[in-house]
Amino acid sequence: MTSTVFCVGGDLEVRRLGFGAMHLPTEPGPARDASLAVARRAVELGVTLIDTAYLYGGGANEELLTEALHPCPEGLLITTKVGVARSDSSGEWRLDGRPAVLREQVEQALRRLGVERIELLQLLRIDPETPLADQVGTLRDLRAEGKIGRIGLSEVTVGELNQAREIVEIASVQNRYSLLDREHEPVLAACEAAGIAFLPWRPVAWGKSGAKAEVASVATELDATPTQVALAWLLGHSPVILPIPGTARIDHLEEDLVAECLEVTPVHRDRLDRLTEVV
Repeated sequence: MTSTVFCVGGDLEVRRLGFGAMHLPTEPGPARDASLAVARRAVELGVTLIDTAYLYGGGANEELLTEALHPCPEGLLITTKVGVARSDSSGEWRLDGRPAVLREQVEQALRRLGVERIELLQLLRIDPETPLADQVGTLRDLRAEGKIGRIGLSEVTVGELNQAREIVEIASVQNRYSLLDREHEPVLAACEAAGIAFLPWRPVAWGKSGAKAEVASVATELDATPTQVALAWLLGHSPVILPIPGTARIDHLEEDLVAECLEVTPVHRDRLDRLTEVV
């Protein structure tokens, strides 16, 4: 039977099927009120892993989660990401992994989340203009200072992951991955071999799974939705996969979490395993 829990970093137990907060509107008004309700409902339903980032609204998404959930219930992990900044001249986002920037963004995240330590802090991307050792080394130093509990990476290659692991323990990797998009299968394999949590972003290919006739057929046969099938496939594909589907609707949230109980038969899984398409 597929395990429903995973210990991030070997010691922090979370429910494998988490929630991605990126799609939650943060502007004042009814949409924000609905976002608060979705975040609270996720926790009510037993979600213990919620993913956010400074990039999502320049910290507004983190503030939304704090308003909805602070003080966080025991056992709830809110993981956030740093390593991007807005250009002063154009206002556009760009990668920025300079040590001073990472330090400042971690301090801001601590304030916005209302915590003294971020239990899992992930680097949004490797900044090609800053040595990887400087970026990961800064996070290692912040961990030593007690401001970070565990360190994760995002959108990395196997080589970058190995290079980072020579500097500090890596607890998680967050790469794009789904039933229809397995470009990063080698990275997943490396994570599985090392016991590193793999958090696929865009885990249901932006809802495109249902457009595949084979996925739709399996969903019909299992009396499920294509999204549920895609999530159940991920949970069964590797024990280190922690999907973080996102939605701004409570009914979709509730449907997503049912995937944890969906029994995908070996025959159905074989049919799904043969599907792959980079999207």
